Amino acid sequence: MIHFDIKKLEQELKELEIKTTEPNFWDDPKKSNIILSKIKSIKNKCTTYNTLKEEAINLQDMIELMLIEYDQNLAKDVVKSIEKLEKDVEKLELETMLYGKYDKNNAIVTIHPGAGGTESQDWAEMLYRMYTRWANKNRYDIKELDYLEGEEAGIKSVTFEVIGENAYGYLKCEKGVHRLVRISPFDSGGRRHTSFASVEVLPEITDDIEIDINPDDLRIDTYRASGAGGQHINKTSSAVRITHIPTNIVCSCQSERSQIQNKENAMKMLKSKLLELKEKEKQETIDNLKGEQKDIAWGSQIRSYVFCPYTMVKDHRTNYEVGNVQSVMDGEIDGFLQSYLKMNYKRK
Repeated sequence: MIHFDIKKLEQELKELEIKTTEPNFWDDPKKSNIILSKIKSIKNKCTTYNTLKEEAINLQDMIELMLIEYDQNLAKDVVKSIEKLEKDVEKLELETMLYGKYDKNNAIVTIHPGAGGTESQDWAEMLYRMYTRWANKNRYDIKELDYLEGEEAGIKSVTFEVIGENAYGYLKCEKGVHRLVRISPFDSGGRRHTSFASVEVLPEITDDIEIDINPDDLRIDTYRASGAGGQHINKTSSAVRITHIPTNIVCSCQSERSQIQNKENAMKMLKSKLLELKEKEKQETIDNLKGEQKDIAWGSQIRSYVFCPYTMVKDHRTNYEVGNVQSVMDGEIDGFLQSYLKMNYKRK
């Protein structure tokens, strides 16, 4: 079991801070930035722990005062404070479960619709909106890397990066097939349809992870960004597609106006996919990175979103379910992430 060891964290912080005072600290900027990033992360955890500890002590004092002389207003404040403290402690507890090798990294997410044309493409766009809203609520940044519009509605595919500490640790729970049941807005007969979309989640490769790529193994093509207009269109051939010839892995980016930036983003995606293969070769379970690859169809879904004949979102791995579908589509997916993390933590 992994526990939150504050003394160990404080000792690690002291050792890292000593390293920053060494004369040759800035000789290797990449290494220096990694150390500074670790310092910031540990400081945040220590500050959060000490703040929660202080709040718990203050609450204990308030409760002892009420035992001496009851005050209704004070009692209400105590109840509110206890509820807030419970949520904050649970959040810190969840962070202790994010101890995987890449959990702290940014996440690169790709959504593909299953068979079904416009209906499934619309579902893919709904999922993209859901993750975008979740990211905004949790103060993560979203960077769109590649976007291919559907012919009538929705999207044929989208790849985006979720930027912030532990983004991959949380979103790795989302990899798999997502199923939608609803009355289709594209069916003039008002019939109920079932649609599928797959979500792939990979960690961004940071500077401390070595992935060697032979330039001769790459085929790089440039083309004009597709789309009907707005942010998804560019009149110059700035979009970049990189093919890794030995593995036939293809990564594209068209979100930036600069061809150089698009190339950098496409290389970032390629490195993440090659890391996945590298882990596979070491016979480490691929579930830790990308999850089992299943058909985007019935029987392989990790979660179902039902709009009709009743409303419910259910995760088939944890059996966690919510009746308010709209809140989930508005980004309220923390319950699903938490239940999955807790389930896997207990298995360790």
